[in-house]
Amino acid sequence: MMSCELKKSFPLFLLLMLFFLPSALAEEKRIDPAWPVPDYVEHLLQIASEEVGYTEDHGRTKYGAWAGDPAAQWCAEFQCWCVDQVDQRWGTALLRNVYPFYTSSNTGKNWFIRAGRYVVRKGKVDGWGYEWLKGASSFIRSGDYIPQPGDWVFFNWGGGSDTEHVALVEFCTRDTYSGEVLIHVIEGNKPVAVARDTYTLNDPAILGYGTVHDVADITMCFGNQGEKVRMLQEKLAYLGFLDPSLVTGHFGDGTAEAVRAYQAARGLQASGIANMKTQQILESEYITCYERDPDIWSVVDDD
Repeated sequence: MMSCELKKSFPLFLLLMLFFLPSALAEEKRIDPAWPVPDYVEHLLQIASEEVGYTEDHGRTKYGAWAGDPAAQWCAEFQCWCVDQVDQRWGTALLRNVYPFYTSSNTGKNWFIRAGRYVVRKGKVDGWGYEWLKGASSFIRSGDYIPQPGDWVFFNWGGGSDTEHVALVEFCTRDTYSGEVLIHVIEGNKPVAVARDTYTLNDPAILGYGTVHDVADITMCFGNQGEKVRMLQEKLAYLGFLDPSLVTGHFGDGTAEAVRAYQAARGLQASGIANMKTQQILESEYITCYERDPDIWSVVDDD
């Protein structure tokens, strides 16, 4: 701490410079998205931007009314409404296909998990296991994934795993002085309006992201259901370890046995759990075999 004597002899303008230097040097630089931003995301952000400033009327909103309950807590309803507006204006079919339609806690997060497009901020995905970014050699840690425009951010304010809020990612920036990454969002029910806000990348309230792109893989085991399971089953079936009739997207006894058989055949621990090592070896073998498959690359002469 600076002594009183030093303060007296230290020029005031230098004291002010030391005090304000960090903020003076700080500059937010927008981070370029790591993946292409689809046109429908640009449309979605346009719609959401147009709604900024909308305020509820005595606890009632047009978003809640559209979803079936005018007095609902409406962060999810706002985002689903925006997706529906894109469908109406541009003739797309995003709602229930690219983005969920939902009005209750966890439904949106679970929809993205089943779709194979959920990235946990850190730790395990409830009911599944640990995730890793594609091409990575370790599980996801907080800050590993920088959300992309159009992603949905799921929050829990009290340290639990249930979703209490959701926001739409507009873009991210990096502070050139501190290196801190900020997530810029548009969100409904903030607390009574549509508004913009920012969150730090490692904000402990962030549970994870419903993503536009398929950027991560996940540990799978008996009972899991969704697109990632179906993709696993397709690879196992192609390599002859699973009956094609069991490619259903449901990880049942047949899939567990196929995973065990594959693991045993490749010198892995035959646990029946599709962990990172199992999936990465399976993926590499599948790609190699697929690229060499004469039935895939045969030229068919229609004449």
